[in-house]
Amino acid sequence: MKGEEIMETTKIRQIMEQYGLDLDAEAFGNGHINDTYRVCGQPLVLQRINTSVFQNPDGLMENIEKVTSFLRRKIAAEGGDPERETLRIVHTKDGKPYYRTDENHVFRMYKLVEGTMSIEDDKTPEGLYKAGKGFGHFLKLLNDFPVEELHETIPDFHHTPKRVEALKQAIAEDRAGRAKLAASEIAFALEQAKWADRVVKGLEDGNIPSRVTHNDTKINNILFDEVTGEAVCVIDLDTVMPGSMLYDFGDALRMGASTAAEDETDLDQVCFSTEAFLSFARGYLEEMREELTETELELLPFSVKLLTYECGIRFLTDYLNGDTYFKIHRENHNLDRARNQFKLVAEISRKEAVLQEMVKTL
Repeated sequence: MKGEEIMETTKIRQIMEQYGLDLDAEAFGNGHINDTYRVCGQPLVLQRINTSVFQNPDGLMENIEKVTSFLRRKIAAEGGDPERETLRIVHTKDGKPYYRTDENHVFRMYKLVEGTMSIEDDKTPEGLYKAGKGFGHFLKLLNDFPVEELHETIPDFHHTPKRVEALKQAIAEDRAGRAKLAASEIAFALEQAKWADRVVKGLEDGNIPSRVTHNDTKINNILFDEVTGEAVCVIDLDTVMPGSMLYDFGDALRMGASTAAEDETDLDQVCFSTEAFLSFARGYLEEMREELTETELELLPFSVKLLTYECGIRFLTDYLNGDTYFKIHRENHNLDRARNQFKLVAEISRKEAVLQEMVKTL
């Protein structure tokens, strides 16, 4: 159901009344998961949580409350401004972090972080450096957060071996009769699967520490100061949960270091930029260098390959299943996406030693 229809069904005034407000709201932003609205006349943002994706809103909001409260104390102790540097949840009149309507839609409200801007995409060295610092500082602040207190908002989100098993099942079932059309991509994916469990095994045996992770480290999930351009506040905390920092680092550069969009069909345009890697890593490690273990530092280049591979096999799985998960806008869209990601995987593999040397220089 579209956001406008949901707002009509659940009566916007009824929702606002739960927050002691007699105001309207209008569509805001361009998020793909939740519906977001700006409250008219107030620095407030209203969101409908997509409970098809996030099936445990209680656990999700408990995570966000714990993390933002922790960040608020840390930021204040460091002399920062908690009202700008982390999100503030606005509670309902009865003290709850969200309101569930009679139609079972779940709404929450945040204070708007004023004086900031979002950037949809910036692959300049300066932009990537600032994004690296932003995400690195976020993780540094949460370095001593008791990660065992967090819920897994999307179970097995980055469990790459389970993604491989899902691909194998899709190949075996071949629901859409497409396996023959993707034979070379299937062969590549299965050949690379031999290293897909490296981070999962490291987390299980303790060689890789479990940390608070963001799990959606796109540059548009950072708010930047309108005047200085510096990273101010990391947003979109729905996927904050236990995991490896390698997931965040790798996912940020899966897109940030690619020279093309993730569905570019001209694979000659799809390259992995070592300059982009260096810029983001420099900013990230300025914040996190002292916090990371030797194993984490060693695996930074590998993490980009792993997260790119994981995304590629998810696209391929969806293509084989008949395009049931990712939205498509043309025939073979998911296959094009998979080919794109696999081209990057091959490039990162060739450049891994160079990237490793870059990490050492930092």
